[in-house]
Amino acid sequence: MSQSASAPVLKSLDSPGALKPISKQRSLWGDAMRRLLRNRLSLIGLTITSLLLFAALFGPALAPYNYTDQDLLDVAQLPSRAHWLGTDEIGRDLFSRVLYGARTATLVAVFSTAVSVLIGLVLGVVAGYGGRWADAVVGRLTDIVMSMPSLLLAALIAVTLKEPIVTWAKGVYEQTHFPLFADTTWLDLLIVFGGLAFVQWPSYARLIRGQILSLRNEQYVQAAQSVGVSEITIALRHLLPNALGPVIVNMTFNLSSAMAAEAALSYLGVGVMPPQASWGNMIQSNIGSWSYRPWLVAVPALTLAIVTLGINFLGDGLNDALNPKSSKAI
Repeated sequence: MSQSASAPVLKSLDSPGALKPISKQRSLWGDAMRRLLRNRLSLIGLTITSLLLFAALFGPALAPYNYTDQDLLDVAQLPSRAHWLGTDEIGRDLFSRVLYGARTATLVAVFSTAVSVLIGLVLGVVAGYGGRWADAVVGRLTDIVMSMPSLLLAALIAVTLKEPIVTWAKGVYEQTHFPLFADTTWLDLLIVFGGLAFVQWPSYARLIRGQILSLRNEQYVQAAQSVGVSEITIALRHLLPNALGPVIVNMTFNLSSAMAAEAALSYLGVGVMPPQASWGNMIQSNIGSWSYRPWLVAVPALTLAIVTLGINFLGDGLNDALNPKSSKAI
């Protein structure tokens, strides 16, 4: 039987006319994730950061004791089955306080960094896309803040604002008996948030300004301008998203620096105050017993060092992942 003229003719996949399979599309963020996961140090940093977040979220619920519970019969005990990391100078479980300190460090780092990023993004966009006068005003303000030592400026803000704010909160509680103002320890966190955010935002403003100045002459921006897209829309929908890569990397490094700054402020007595658990005030409370009970200082200090090192490893990995020029092609 002869083949019908209308019957389909099957072609070999190797024949010149065969359809080629469409290769899987790759995205910038997908390639960045692959580069990140291939970096061993970044994986170590990601693991440490994940453990920190887990401790901040669930650590207080998993802690064997409350961080304020005192046992004067078990003062400055060595690590044991009952107290995994021992007890401090007034009988508080050190392991429980380290877990609660993880929450304090994470809250301060995340919220202070978030506020500083928000301020820096707004002022950076204004400086980079708002014209000469806006650029000059934001630039001078940035220079003024960055000319001062950041830790000393944060300490000055904390010392200046803490007493009047706490006094005001106590007065409100005496007049209204509103339960929020019964315990003012949360104000320590709020003041530290504000102080650290104030000293961190200039780096984001400068970074965003530089990114926008380098992107505003790109063809897609000129195309949007030619069809009548508003300047605000161009800045928010086209310029800002393309400038976020370096900001994410800078945020990661600032998380670790904010934790170290919070610990330093608490050690100096102008940050988070006892009985609130903070790695900095734990070091300060036990520094006098360093020569004969060194673990009371070593445990929170090593915890802080490991966490900040892990976050910096993750930041280095993100920098390589989001900057293809610094990585090998995959």
